[in-house]
Amino acid sequence: MSDGVLLGPGGGEVLPMGPNTIVVKATSEMTGGALFLSEVTYAAGMAGPPPHVHETITDMFWVLEGVLTVQLGDAEHEVGAGSFMCAPPRVVHTFRNASDAPVRFLNFNTPGGFEHYMRELSAAGCGPEPMTSEQIGAIASRYDVRVV
Repeated sequence: MSDGVLLGPGGGEVLPMGPNTIVVKATSEMTGGALFLSEVTYAAGMAGPPPHVHETITDMFWVLEGVLTVQLGDAEHEVGAGSFMCAPPRVVHTFRNASDAPVRFLNFNTPGGFEHYMRELSAAGCGPEPMTSEQIGAIASRYDVRVV
């Protein structure tokens, strides 16, 4: 575990993902394996990941600005600033930005370690061509992400 971390606004490791940005706020190394926390800015009209489940990860979203369209189980919801969603292990979920403005949200994952997935996705997606669903799926399968 670290000796502590203090980040100012906008502080943290920046992981570009196309027109979207993920700013790493807390990693498993910082939290003794407890969680991964990121601040995500999703561009207007952006699709999210396909519906998926995690066997061991709890995936949580807290909307800070804008409107995020989320799927939790079989239901889809449009949620605005201040809204929170928790997808426990084995519950189908996804998200997207169906609006015409960016959306900013916090994404918490417990236990920690999901930062490795995000870093690998960001690095793989920096090439000249967009990643294929097969490439994304190959990476996802190593990090407790199962598309349903």
